[in-house]
Amino acid sequence: MERISLAEVRHVAQLARLQLSDEELAVLQGELSSLLDHVEAIVALPTEGVAPTAHPLPLSNVLRPDVPGPCLEQRDALAAAPEAAEGRFLVPRILGEAP
Repeated sequence: MERISLAEVRHVAQLARLQLSDEELAVLQGELSSLLDHVEAIVALPTEGVAPTAHPLPLSNVLRPDVPGPCLEQRDALAAAPEAAEGRFLVPRILGEAP
């Protein structure tokens, strides 16, 4: 027995703006019914006492702590720049922007 009627499948297809043939609707009816059977099986699982989780394995942050360190001096940063002017990187002007 199908868990979802052909009329319901047609309605869902219409909501999704899908134009389906009668054969496609019949195939989808079977597939959606099967999907609903699987959902029913999942809902029936005993989950009392199981804590909600977003991931099946415990995760830990593998990044190092964010600790301030010595900064790069401005002259050292600009030393490798192709062009610099007035203590800044010199880049081509973007069209439409004032100089």
